[in-house]
Amino acid sequence: MGELNHKPQLIEAAKVYRIGVLGLGEGRSVLSAVLNSEHWELANMCDLNEELCRARQKEFGIAGYTTNYDDMLNDPTIDVIGIYTPDQLHGRHIIQALRAGKHVICTKPLLNNLDQAEELRRVQAESGKHVFVGQSSRFFEPMLEQRADFEAGRHGDLLSVEAQYITDARWFLEKAWSLKGGFSWMHNFMVHAVDLVRWYLPDLTEIFGYGITSENTTEHGLACPDTMLFLAKDSAGRAGLIRGSYTAPPLDREIEPTISCLLRGSQGTSRAEYSKLQYARNFNTLAKDEQPDSPEFSQNAVSSETQGPEIIDLNDRHSYYFRFEGETHNAGEYQNYIEYFARCLDNNETPYPDVEEGIGTLVILAAMEKSLASGQPIQIADMKKELGL
Repeated sequence: MGELNHKPQLIEAAKVYRIGVLGLGEGRSVLSAVLNSEHWELANMCDLNEELCRARQKEFGIAGYTTNYDDMLNDPTIDVIGIYTPDQLHGRHIIQALRAGKHVICTKPLLNNLDQAEELRRVQAESGKHVFVGQSSRFFEPMLEQRADFEAGRHGDLLSVEAQYITDARWFLEKAWSLKGGFSWMHNFMVHAVDLVRWYLPDLTEIFGYGITSENTTEHGLACPDTMLFLAKDSAGRAGLIRGSYTAPPLDREIEPTISCLLRGSQGTSRAEYSKLQYARNFNTLAKDEQPDSPEFSQNAVSSETQGPEIIDLNDRHSYYFRFEGETHNAGEYQNYIEYFARCLDNNETPYPDVEEGIGTLVILAAMEKSLASGQPIQIADMKKELGL
């Protein structure tokens, strides 16, 4: 479904892009990011909830807002629409933006199902505009450090990937739109862990899992599983483990990371995590570009015999990532990805995750749902055929 990109290159963009932000709940983070960027200018913001518009206007000192999406779509000075609306509305809002001649940033998931996948592909191709899926976890500092080590070859041959997203998100069910048709813990939350596994294992061929719906979800009239575990494999036989739990009281975040990604390789292991701004790694060899015969090698370089476990503390960037109360809204990730997207626009490069990659992730989610329903492992190729993709 399209190749995954390498570590996002957070290189400064050359042009200033005007953006309209749709959906001011999660959109709070991208507003902060835009207002703190030299490469973006806030053209307008929109939400149906006028009280929320006024709150964001006051919080950020923004001059105006609109409650009518058409006002942004019809504004010829807007280059990009940032879409942070409920999952069920993403497809419609993306297609409207593309037809209005705008580039798009859309928060994950790209769509809440695959019914609009082919229409979205067609409209995007006709528009010639870019669509970037805001899989923010890729842009968190520990994950960027981990990706850099992976690209440098420090892990050796990759053997397995383990990713999880575990949090007590019962507060989410207090949102009225969550109780409408189409909501799922898998699409709204577990997609982060699925995306991290796919980032490193882009050629998944099979997936199998178990899931259960607890009374904490059913009491709200929903039937979607809230605690799940999946095992996937790729064409080389490498394993990916995906875990998620969303309505049970978790352990303290100091004990159990909320979101984490663990890579095991023939030459080393690393874990990037959310609970603390920290990155743990243990490599038995030097990076490919640090071998003794390379110009970068020095007598002070750590040898394979003495290199051992290391924990990198990244808390000096805490205020950059966590700008709001209670470590909510990891706005620094949004800052990173809008700067990355601006660089892609400068060079007319495809930003990743793109439409194809976003659809590919939705195919994996569909296979996961089918496995839960059937109790059987699902072949990804068969799932694509069944979906007509």
